[in-house]
Amino acid sequence: MVVSALVGALDTRGGGLARGTNQTGVRLYNERLVLSLVRRHGALPKADLARLTGLSAQTISIIANQLEADGLLLRGSPQRGKVGQPLVPYSLNPNGAVSFGLKIGRRSIDLYVLNFAGTVLHLLHQPYAFPTPESVRHFTEAGIVDLLGRLPEALRARVAGLGIAAPFEIWTWHEEIGAPKSEIDAWRNVDMRALIAEVCPWPVYFANDITAAAAAELMFGHGPRFLDFLYVYIGSFIGGGLVLNGHLFPGRTGNAAALGSMPAPDPHHPGRMVQLVNVASIYVLERKLKDAGRESEFLWRSPSEWRPDFGPILDQWISEVARSLAFAITASVAVIDVETVVIDGAFPASVRARIIAETDAAIRRLNTQGLTPFRLVEGAIGDAARAMGGATLPLLANFTPDREVLFKDNA
Repeated sequence: MVVSALVGALDTRGGGLARGTNQTGVRLYNERLVLSLVRRHGALPKADLARLTGLSAQTISIIANQLEADGLLLRGSPQRGKVGQPLVPYSLNPNGAVSFGLKIGRRSIDLYVLNFAGTVLHLLHQPYAFPTPESVRHFTEAGIVDLLGRLPEALRARVAGLGIAAPFEIWTWHEEIGAPKSEIDAWRNVDMRALIAEVCPWPVYFANDITAAAAAELMFGHGPRFLDFLYVYIGSFIGGGLVLNGHLFPGRTGNAAALGSMPAPDPHHPGRMVQLVNVASIYVLERKLKDAGRESEFLWRSPSEWRPDFGPILDQWISEVARSLAFAITASVAVIDVETVVIDGAFPASVRARIIAETDAAIRRLNTQGLTPFRLVEGAIGDAARAMGGATLPLLANFTPDREVLFKDNA
């Protein structure tokens, strides 16, 4: 069954998201603000919402009642034991909305479905040697049909959209991923969002893959703990994202915190500088394994399949990643003055912990005089961050105050 037939069979007027997810009927700012505060705090009564927003109790009551009627908020049990009327907390309804996230990677592609609380309901994963427009289009079309068919009918009517998380300028990396230039060059003239919109019945959003991963960390990871943080993600290539004052900061062109382009010491030629991407990326580990005559395909299947028997090669790679990342992080903090740096990647948690420990040790060996102390913390999501980030984009676009910053030219 094609996607349009599945969607067309549903009557979305009664229980869908018509008031909040079409391109012109986006949520009013105050409603978005209330939803964002409830998400950050987990649950809030109307009195706290009024205090945090500065809105009147009557206005908050109207907004909360409307969001509850829309199926986006759940009314909790009254909290008794205090003076006055019992407080009734409101929390997000996990079934209030669902969204699709498409991660187009250099070595694999994923399609996720998230609910409103960030739980992964279903997912598809497919490795490949390199992506082509036609293979991505086919995977997405078939994947939407598959995953939509697994959802209860009530949730099919509450799809907020599909978000694409993909690297910019895929065609420039043919040497690093070993793809034929003639085939990878096909991306040069492809509008990725338009390509997916051809097979998707909902609004389609697009962001750089690591910016999207930072959005997932903001909404479903450490976001409630830290107002400002630099986000570092090590996948096929390393990249970054930036969160300021609780909001994702994409930059002028959506490429803020492009850490992969930062200068880094060349581990093999003292005194020479290269880009960070050429040191602190998984494709570099892949090359080390191939040069040693070792199998490397497991790197792209799943972190759970990483083998424990390539210790010396992994040790060397982690050491090189840590030294180069220490320079990049220190330089970044000198500019943006964040107190937290979140590090994550497409590898096992044990590898992530080692990278953070060695990077922290390398930073302590640098001269950081004049910098405000900062900390390194492990990301909360891991390998799923980019695909979850893609699925986060429709939620950001429709239910948070970030829309005007992130999606003014993208919906």
